[in-house]
Amino acid sequence: MFDRHQGGDEAVLVCLDFGDADFEDSLLELKELAASAGIATLAVIQGRRSRPDPALFAGSGKVDEIAEAVRAHGAQIVIFNHQLSPAQERNLERKIQCRVVDRTSLILDIFAQRARSHEGKLQVELAQLEHLSTRLVRGWTHLERQKGGIGLRGPGETQLETDRRLLGKRVKTLKDKLATLQRQRQVQRKGRDRAGTVSVSIVGYTNAGKSTLFNALTKAKAYAADQLFATLDTTSRKLFLDAQHSVILSDTVGFVRQLPHTLVEAFRATLEETIRADLLLHVVDSNQESRDRQMEEVNKVLQEIGADTIPQLIIWNKIDLKGVSPTVERDEYGRISAVRLSARTGEGLDLLRGAIMEFIQAQHADQGSTANDANASEYQQHRI
Repeated sequence: MFDRHQGGDEAVLVCLDFGDADFEDSLLELKELAASAGIATLAVIQGRRSRPDPALFAGSGKVDEIAEAVRAHGAQIVIFNHQLSPAQERNLERKIQCRVVDRTSLILDIFAQRARSHEGKLQVELAQLEHLSTRLVRGWTHLERQKGGIGLRGPGETQLETDRRLLGKRVKTLKDKLATLQRQRQVQRKGRDRAGTVSVSIVGYTNAGKSTLFNALTKAKAYAADQLFATLDTTSRKLFLDAQHSVILSDTVGFVRQLPHTLVEAFRATLEETIRADLLLHVVDSNQESRDRQMEEVNKVLQEIGADTIPQLIIWNKIDLKGVSPTVERDEYGRISAVRLSARTGEGLDLLRGAIMEFIQAQHADQGSTANDANASEYQQHRI
């Protein structure tokens, strides 16, 4: 058995093209994910295939090329920009003689590094254990005493018990603890509902500028950085629109393409702030060429968690990088559909406050009318 690396990873990245239109964007994102995890990229191996190989995912010739790159650069880990089966990971490690992880493990590792709150750490550990359980019960006893490393940070920092019964017991304990925290949050939410407070959640692709916008609006000091998944823990603050009106504004975890299902499930309790919101501010990096595909990925996750019917206001962020003036866009119904602004410079924030105020006034008007139920229903199906 080859030696396993204990941290400070230097990696060979593997990204295969199966004919997807967003291949170049996906490759760039893999590099950003690796950097966010603190990994130095030594080489990138690319290739084209019609379908994955059942045993090795890549063809045997490509795997030989990966193994040669590992030896030439002295890499300690190989990261595939794809989801690998336990058998594929095992076969690749035997052939390459190097630790191999997939995209899911990489994202889970970033989450393990970034989790700060008690609930966030519980959620990450749950997602990691559920992902690892498929590997542990298939004879991966060599993971038993691993410390750290990609895919093992968090629960892997202590002895990782491979016994299936004890693993299941730990998963149940984590789910029970998260359920308790979820009930506590529901009590808090009911208090806000009784007070008639409007709830607004910021959503969007990771690194779109959500936390920067949250801080700019609320003067909070939520962690914001130019990196993927800078925010994991939901933060809520009261946002005063004027002397009479305020809303509860929540900053949430960013989304990314191929977000692991186990992670979405583990963070479902936190994402309930999004599910229960009256309005979603969908922040988009307007400077990204792949912004349309990023919006599609965000909407996929929103649909998965049951938040796809909530009214959305598109926030075209980072206009300072494009030299565009702040403005408001309206749809064919005359409702505000988007606001162009810069969260970093503050340009257009007044327009956003006005848009949220317009939404509140329109919502109250709909709720106060008994003769226009059909119109109110139609309103909920369109952006404001």
